Amino acid sequence: MTTTRVLAIDAGQTGIKVRLEAPHEHAEAVFRGIDTHEPLLPQLAEVVRSAIAKTGAVPDLVTAGISGLTDRDADAAQLLSLVHGTGVRGATLAHDSTTSFLGALGDARGAVVAAGTGVVTLAVGQDAVSRVDGWGYIMGDAGSGYWIGREALDAVMRAYDGRGPATALTDPVRELWPSLPQAYIELQAAEDRVRIVASFAAHVARLAADGDAVAQAITDRAARELAASVTTSLANVRREADERFAVCAIGGVFRSTRLHDAFAAALTDGGTRTDVALVAPRGEGIDGALALADLAAGHPLSSAVYRAGAA
Repeated sequence: MTTTRVLAIDAGQTGIKVRLEAPHEHAEAVFRGIDTHEPLLPQLAEVVRSAIAKTGAVPDLVTAGISGLTDRDADAAQLLSLVHGTGVRGATLAHDSTTSFLGALGDARGAVVAAGTGVVTLAVGQDAVSRVDGWGYIMGDAGSGYWIGREALDAVMRAYDGRGPATALTDPVRELWPSLPQAYIELQAAEDRVRIVASFAAHVARLAADGDAVAQAITDRAARELAASVTTSLANVRREADERFAVCAIGGVFRSTRLHDAFAAALTDGGTRTDVALVAPRGEGIDGALALADLAAGHPLSSAVYRAGAA
């Protein structure tokens, strides 16, 4: 670590992980997830100030991997301004696809698909980077926890109408909304509706394992969507026909054994494709956020990193 003291932030919609790292110092904390409907940088600044208060240590550099980071919010100088007076001297920001990749694969060539409430896939080749999906719950995030939950709710209402087969997914939906005809009204009015929809992904995984055909079909479709994103991203960075790539699948969605196995089968064409290898991640998103501090200027991912100040 070239910087004396780094405060790394892994900012997701479900929660925010923070790690303070220094030669003889290590501390971690967890905060509530970012609110995508509110300005991002003030939320990050509050996390920085709270982390400093909790640890009693002032970082030289703040690094952050942020879910859904856009060009509008990728203003490291503004973040520095918002934490003025704390002693922080530098800031480095990146989309969480970048930090997920660095945490999972480090400097290796390959792709990382990170599927939680949302999903994004990032591939890195010899000289190119390709991001696929990560376009949010309205326009994208195919195969994500939200996508799976939305498919589950659709299936339940189809079963209720008689347009689709009966499914055990109806039971957990009724537990939350005893009157199914009123469910959509209550869901649309809920401020945390994205989290609520995504929460049904866990029920899909459980009931798919128990043999519910509808839950299994949703799981298999999600796996194919995720595999398609990885395949597309790798095709975009491939320079030689015989290149081999490592692939990491991370995030809560992959806790489903059925989904993980179906994803692996779709990615490798049932094991016949040999140019990709599914590997275990080296670390997590928070490790990737920390790695931003030492990311070389010539690395393909460097162009997607936003820096300000010095540390």
